[in-house]
Amino acid sequence: MTAHRLTGCSARQSERPPGHTPPGDGDDWIAHGLVRGDEHCLAAAYRRWGGLVHTLAVRALGDPREAEDVTQQVFVAAWSGRGNFRPERGPLPAWLTGITRRKIADALTARTRRTELAATLGATLEHEARTGDQPERLLDRVVVTDELARLPRVQRDVLRLAYFADLTQTQIAARTGLPLGTVKSHARRGLQRMRHSLELAATGG
Repeated sequence: MTAHRLTGCSARQSERPPGHTPPGDGDDWIAHGLVRGDEHCLAAAYRRWGGLVHTLAVRALGDPREAEDVTQQVFVAAWSGRGNFRPERGPLPAWLTGITRRKIADALTARTRRTELAATLGATLEHEARTGDQPERLLDRVVVTDELARLPRVQRDVLRLAYFADLTQTQIAARTGLPLGTVKSHARRGLQRMRHSLELAATGG
């Protein structure tokens, strides 16, 4: 560990004199360390308030997986926007709660966009089926659609846009409002689940 690391939030707390408790039971140490750009304090903030952020997201979104994404986005935003935080103006938990509310609003907006896109995509597929697509291609679509229906909603929406709308991951991120990293993660997990399911079906499992 470098000398820079040793001056971090965790190290500073370990250097307190016996019986000494900083203001706010350590909250101020974490807040000021975060502003300084101390990664240890970001980790400490996540350990202390990550559960609160996740709970707020679950209550608003009703989806634990989506709430996990929001929780990650909140702390990424806290780190990238730490220069805008002023500990003297209010406690860190309140600032994190404000970021959480904005990220929840973004997630709800993205959900609405995905729902609208899925409805449009469904209408397009129905039109293609009525106008006489190739039987093999229609069979592929039926199989893929059936497997997609088994996936968690966000993974399903991302892969529908990739498979049926032929959008790149960057385009999906722009259309849905999801961060590109989140789109990539959902696409990877969804494909892994579909591949596993199809392999089981092929072997009679």
